[in-house]
Amino acid sequence: MLQVRKLHIAMKKDLRELVRDFTFALNPGDKAAIIGEEGNGKSTLLKLIYDENLVEGYAEWSGTIQKDGMILGYLSQELPEEDRDKTAYEFCCGEEAFLDSSPKEVADAAAKLRFPADLFYSDRKMGTFSGGEKVKLRMALLTLRRPDCYLLDEPSNDLDIETLEWLESFIRECPQPVLYISHDEMLLENTANVIIHLEQLRRKTLPRYTVARMGYRRYVEERLSKFAHQEQVARKEREEERKRQEKLRKIEQKVQHQLDNIAYSDRDHVGKMLKKKMKSVKSMEHRFDREREDMTEFPDSEEAILVGFGPDTAVPGGKTVVDFTLPRLEAGGELLAQNIRLYVRGAEHVCIIGNNGAGKTTLLRQIAGELLPRRDLKAAYMPQDYGETVDQGQTPVEFLAKSGEKEELTRVKTYLGSMKYTPEEQGHSIAELSGGQKAKLFFLKMILDGANVLVLDEPTRNFSPLSGPVIRGILRDFPGCIISVSHDRRYIGEACGTLYRMTPGGLVEEENVWEEG
Repeated sequence: MLQVRKLHIAMKKDLRELVRDFTFALNPGDKAAIIGEEGNGKSTLLKLIYDENLVEGYAEWSGTIQKDGMILGYLSQELPEEDRDKTAYEFCCGEEAFLDSSPKEVADAAAKLRFPADLFYSDRKMGTFSGGEKVKLRMALLTLRRPDCYLLDEPSNDLDIETLEWLESFIRECPQPVLYISHDEMLLENTANVIIHLEQLRRKTLPRYTVARMGYRRYVEERLSKFAHQEQVARKEREEERKRQEKLRKIEQKVQHQLDNIAYSDRDHVGKMLKKKMKSVKSMEHRFDREREDMTEFPDSEEAILVGFGPDTAVPGGKTVVDFTLPRLEAGGELLAQNIRLYVRGAEHVCIIGNNGAGKTTLLRQIAGELLPRRDLKAAYMPQDYGETVDQGQTPVEFLAKSGEKEELTRVKTYLGSMKYTPEEQGHSIAELSGGQKAKLFFLKMILDGANVLVLDEPTRNFSPLSGPVIRGILRDFPGCIISVSHDRRYIGEACGTLYRMTPGGLVEEENVWEEG
């Protein structure tokens, strides 16, 4: 059994606490999902449980992590940089379990994840694989290790929809316990039976955690119901307290008035009675003060605060946004698709789906390359790999501020504050931020730039399940045009009107089966 007792984790750079007094046991049969807003320490917690050396450069900790000699299978959120230039075969040979497995075991692992077994032996560089292909290959190597427990950091990132459904089955049916982080609400609803919620309250100065042994949907519903009841009780108590205070003030004023206007002849007898009454009033006032300290607090929760796009980002219904034709789509000399045709006009919200490695990201890059220079539109591109278009040595303020003038800097810092960036985080380099914080930066830049055409590659992949509904709502209500690639079934259903599948023969329009009725 994996046990964690009284764990404290703090960032070395700004001493911000991520976790305080965290205690948890992962039992047989547990499918425990760690949720929380971006930058709350979810990945750090998972890394620390697996190997403390992974966090020693930026975090300090105390407490007990008891593993009892368990073999842990850990999937990191990103492929390590040093592995990007290795061939797939070189990468696989670094895993002892791969070398010890028979060809049949390797083939079975590939079949389970629905990719060709020769991918293990490929001489392609790991950095050239699609995000989903990397995840599949790494997950297959993990299963070959036959761990006693799985620790998965965003395993659903970049997986195509068919493989997402496989992952759901894998987590549900896995005989070993699974501790994982995911932003995919549908996956959480279909797999988790334990929820670990990490929060940062009071402007990220107070860490709080909740362990709930229940499914994700029930947890969210009970949490909201509890908060609504707590707020109702708190408001009622404060209204009753206001009425008591008002009544007390009137009594006090009346007694004081009588004391001030007492007749000289009554001063001894009546005055004594009134002073006794005033003492009783003061005693009641002290009692009310003590009761006020025990009043129900308003619910303290970490909410996703995000700004939205303005109405001036609308695109006229008859305007042609994209009229794109491509006879052949290639990557690294390999033919991915042909006879591609995409026509988009007005405020259409388009999503492209398809298998991992089908060429969706490659296609989106080419579409962005045509749209970004256009003067009749204000296009913005959000890549899957943020480092593709961003100098990650910049701070968030430097990334967003164009002129660097005082007024603009103040505006940028205000917007960052509204999206839960602390002053310290605003001064960190982008490379130090979590994936979700980087994603928020892209959204904020698109808003500040007044973009009316958004080219988005997996726009929701790094947002927490609590931020997800807010992001989807912003994109659903966006009055401009969206051209996106996504595997997020909730995003596709709520924010996209037109759905295309990427096939070797081109783009094929499909019914959006996830669309809300």
